[in-house]
Formats: sequence, structure tokens, C-alpha cells
Amino acid sequence: MTTLSSGFARARRWLRDHPLAFDATLAFCTLVAMICSSFTDPGDGHGPPAFGARTPELFSVLLMTLTAAALVLRRRRPMQVLAVTAALAAVEYVLMDPSAPVVMSTVIALYTVASRTDRPTTWRVGLLTMGGLTAAAMVFGSTPWYSQENFGVFAWTGLASAAGDAVRSRRAFVDAIRERAERAERTREEEARRRVAEERLRIARDLHDVVAHHIALVNVQAGVAAHVMDKRPDQAKEALAHVRDASRSALNELRVTVGLLRQQGDPEAPTEPAPGLAVLGELVTTFRNAGLPVEVACADRDRLPAAVDLAAYRVIQEALTNVRKHAGAGARAEVSVVRVGATAEVTVLDNGRGSAGRRPGTGPAGGTGPDGGGPGGPGDGQAGGGHGLVGMRERVTALGGALTAGPRYGGGFRVHAILPVEARTGEPDRPGTAGGTGLRR
Repeated sequence: MTTLSSGFARARRWLRDHPLAFDATLAFCTLVAMICSSFTDPGDGHGPPAFGARTPELFSVLLMTLTAAALVLRRRRPMQVLAVTAALAAVEYVLMDPSAPVVMSTVIALYTVASRTDRPTTWRVGLLTMGGLTAAAMVFGSTPWYSQENFGVFAWTGLASAAGDAVRSRRAFVDAIRERAERAERTREEEARRRVAEERLRIARDLHDVVAHHIALVNVQAGVAAHVMDKRPDQAKEALAHVRDASRSALNELRVTVGLLRQQGDPEAPTEPAPGLAVLGELVTTFRNAGLPVEVACADRDRLPAAVDLAAYRVIQEALTNVRKHAGAGARAEVSVVRVGATAEVTVLDNGRGSAGRRPGTGPAGGTGPDGGGPGGPGDGQAGGGHGLVGMRERVTALGGALTAGPRYGGGFRVHAILPVEARTGEPDRPGTAGGTGLRR
């Protein structure tokens, strides 16, 4: 049974891949059926049909052969094949008595037309063929007009039209389902690529925040150690201790961030919580050890949602890093985090004058610093080739907030972020929000 079914499936696939061979086989089978039926006398209806009771005329055999041969081209020229077979069937009804079943070829041709055209065309062509052949059979046939053979012509041609239209509708339905499935698959792939891109951007932002902060502190403390190594070794040792602590913190945060890239089921997945305002004191201590005086005013630090808490921490971290890098000697910084209604406002101020050659006020609009740099100077913003303010802006706008950054009147720099307490982390950024002063609606 398995061998028979597999052989049938192979034969079906071969015929489907070779439509002309299939049509030729169908035409031959139709010719055999018509010739066999032409030897059968249906009788008067009170007994079974008698095979061999009559013999078809040579002209009828010729018409059956021509109509069967026309079926070979039924896929390529369906309307022409239908016209030829219907005309030859009508000629058979008019000239031959009793008539041979030439109409079989017309039924197959009508089915082909109905399955390959639209419904209005099927209705028009089907009614014309049904009416014409039925009228020819009733008027010119040897049997009475009300005989079952005449109504059989009407029924078979109507059935061919209905079956062809049903096949066409099913084929269109299957094609529509397949198209929707392919479109859904493409949509899923695009969504997956978008999520991967967003995750890569988030991880890159975290890596930048960690590396920029700690490497800046390591650089400062290493410079201090190198400067006082000979004259004040105790102070050099203290600076090197700060270098060690900063590098250890950087490694720990990198391990947590890179741990997000582990495959599911990998051992030793990171379990440490993400940094937030609860450890803001430790962050500020690292800057004070690096020689940057920082004053902090932070209220309700433990009541913010996790995403808002992390964003506020990263904004403060990046802003203080830029102050330490660009504000110059003698600069001081002030940090404040306050709740205002349904929002949390993070502000970082400094009174630095910046490095030599800085051109205040030339950064791009919408919250970049002078020369496009971070707070207090170039080098970490857009024009300076870094990603500090870009990362801060992306974090804030991803939550539905707004970020402004720019020089202060009288000197120094100001970074101000407004974060909604109810974070909308999955909503895409809207143009122009990063440089605004209010929340997205």
C-alpha cells in the first residue's frame, strides 16, 4: 500500500510539473470515453443502456477526434478551445442523427475557462454555452425536446461552470492565505531585526557609560600618581588605590552588561541588580576621590521605577564624567534629583570654564554642549566624536522624557533631564523630543 501511494504521488507530481503531458493524457482519455459512449444506445428509459447497439458515423469520429485534440491546448488558449469544441458539438447535433457525445469535450473546455477567468466571465460564457448547446440538442436532436438527454446537456455544462468557479475561488483563497503567511513571516523577521538593533543599541549605551566613566577616573588618578610619585609617594599610593577601585568597578559592571549576551542556560549568569540612585553616594565618592567636589541633593531616590532609576543614574554618571574631563581645574558640580508631580527631574550643574580653545554655544540645537561635547566642553558629544549626550538623550527619550543641555549664563554647563515616573520603555522615539523641555504626550 505504501509503495502504491508513493508511486501515485510521484506520478501526480510529474504530471503537475508537465502540464502539456497531462492535457494530452486527458484529451486521449476523453476521446476514448466519447468513442465508447457513441457505441451505447441509452434505450427508451425502461431498460439498461445497450453497448454495441449502434455504430458511430465516420464524421462523428472525426468530430470527436478534433474536439479531443483541441483539449491539448486548453490551458494556453481556453476561450478558443471552448469556442471550437462548442461549435463542433453544435455541428454534431445539427448534422448527425443520432448524435455522438462530442459535448464531453465542451464540458471540459468550459470547466477550464471557469477555473481560469473571473466570475462575471464564467457567468456570461457559461450561460451562452449552456443555452446554445441545449437549444441545439432540443431543436435538431432525434429525441423529443423534453428528453433526459437534452436536459443532461444543460446539467453537465452548468456543473462544469460551477465546478470551475469553485476551483478558481479555492485557488485564490489558498493563494491569499499563503501571501498572508509570507507577509506575516516577513513582518516577524523585521520585528526580530528591529528588536536586535534596539538591544544592541542599549548594550552599546551601557558599555559606553561604564567605560567612559571609569576610564576617565583611571586616567585622572594615573596622572596624579605619575605627577607626585617622586615627591609624595603616599599620595601616589592613594591615587593608585583609586585606580584599582575604579578598574575593579569597571570590570564588575562590564561583566554584568556582557552577561546579557549569554545564551539561555549558560552557567554563571549575572544576578547583580542594575545600578541606580541607591548607590549614587558611591558614584559621587569616586568623583570626589578624583578631585571633583560634588554636592548632592537627592529626594525619594528609592521610590522611582527601575527603568527611571537606572536612566537617572546613568545621566548623572555621564554628566559628572564630562565635567571631570572638560570643565577644567577648580570646577565644582551640583547634582539634584527631585520629584515634580508625575515626573522626576535630574539636574547636573558645574561652574567650569572648560579647556583651552573651547567655543561656547556652537553645539547643535536640542541639547548638545559647546562644540557638541558633553557638559563643559568638547570631546564627548556629537561634534567631538563621542556618544555621551547621544546616549543620555536616547535613554531619556526612550522613557518618554526630555533632555536639555547647554552652557549656563555666567559660565559653566547644565544638564537637565525630565523623566516620567510611569516609564514607557517600549515606545519609539519621536523626532524633536530630545531637545525639548517637556514630556512627550
